[in-house]
Amino acid sequence: MATDTPAEDRNPSDSSAAPPAAGPQPAGRLRDVPYMGVIWVVDEAVKLGFENGHPDWCNLGQGQPEVGELPGAPPRISTLALRPEDHAYGPLGGTLELRTAIAEHYNRLYRRGAATQYGPRNVAVAQGGRLALSRAMAALAAGSVGYQVPDYTAYQDMFELHLSRLVPRLLPTREADGHRFDLALFEREARAGLSALLLSNPCNPTGQVLRGEELQRLLSIGRRHGTLLLLDEFYSHFIFDRGDDGRWGPGAGPVSAAAHVGDIEQDPVLIFDGLTKNHRYPGWRVGWVVGPEALVETIARVASSLDGGPSRLAQRAALEALQPETADRETAAVRAAFAIKRNLMVAALRRMGVHLPVEPQSTFYAWGRLPAQFPEALEFFRRALARRVLTVPGAFFDVNPGALRPGPSPFGNWMRFSFGPPEANLRLGLSRLEAMVAESR
Repeated sequence: MATDTPAEDRNPSDSSAAPPAAGPQPAGRLRDVPYMGVIWVVDEAVKLGFENGHPDWCNLGQGQPEVGELPGAPPRISTLALRPEDHAYGPLGGTLELRTAIAEHYNRLYRRGAATQYGPRNVAVAQGGRLALSRAMAALAAGSVGYQVPDYTAYQDMFELHLSRLVPRLLPTREADGHRFDLALFEREARAGLSALLLSNPCNPTGQVLRGEELQRLLSIGRRHGTLLLLDEFYSHFIFDRGDDGRWGPGAGPVSAAAHVGDIEQDPVLIFDGLTKNHRYPGWRVGWVVGPEALVETIARVASSLDGGPSRLAQRAALEALQPETADRETAAVRAAFAIKRNLMVAALRRMGVHLPVEPQSTFYAWGRLPAQFPEALEFFRRALARRVLTVPGAFFDVNPGALRPGPSPFGNWMRFSFGPPEANLRLGLSRLEAMVAESR
């Protein structure tokens, strides 16, 4: 895991600066907190003049989808009238109205005809997905928690905060398998007493996704051995399928563990999602967790000390985004538009000589090993940045809580590329990278 933190600007010749005080310095009272992944990338780009939305910068490292109008999607929600109650604190776990809407959203998409249905008590809302996950990690009882690599960069610090109570247990993936999650290994670990599993599915950064029988087997293993599944499904609607002609296009619909849960109160499954990716409203910071009532209630209680509960304003706006027709039109448009961009990126990366162990089946990322002339991802990153293109070095996704695994990251020459930006900007960024790689041959 890269641990670079931006240096504070100092002028060593500034004689007006006070001399250092004797004894421990204030900075020593805080632990070292590195920027994670995209945040570090953006910070480095800002030093060279990067601004969000600048037409001459291409953010192929961004972790958000384009947020403007999209063909076939409903108009962007752009107005919200304030109400007197919006100025007050709201419930820790979210308003009853939004929790009900989220439960109905899951029942409509994944639970038709199922014996058990989600209700508002099965939902807790948080101010963003990372916060929902952080609440859950803070609520876990002492025990071993499995995770895979590569996986979402923020999991690193979520673990770090609780190493006195949680024992991280790596379940590695293999390049030869396209970094697919190893269900056989998970079963062995679950049988041996694994308490919980933290997993992004669909996976950021690889674009892998467990679905159908594989996803059903994942839940079956957790159910059989009592291993709590914390499933990060923030890319659940970014699904792509390969047609009979071999071409990739938009998937038929979303993928969620909710479709394979048996009894919603008995199965040890917590599902995390929100409006950030699938509905393209990252700035609203609306995330949620769905699962058994007792677990969700405990996670909501964590908010009393951790964050105080979500914004009422964003929750009321979310009600409109989750209206069935609005939600379905939006997510269908997302799959169609991003399938086109997916194919553009995969073709360009292959021309550059980037090795893709798996073509993205989901998310809006491509995960690849750089060509031989770039043995270090940081060199590629710096040279691309000079051309006003952002990318994310792969070592950030080598989640390693407590630095228990010594030595350099195995992903030192890997990179995550995002096709989140608008198509024209994506094309510009890819053309610059192709020219950069061609010049280095």
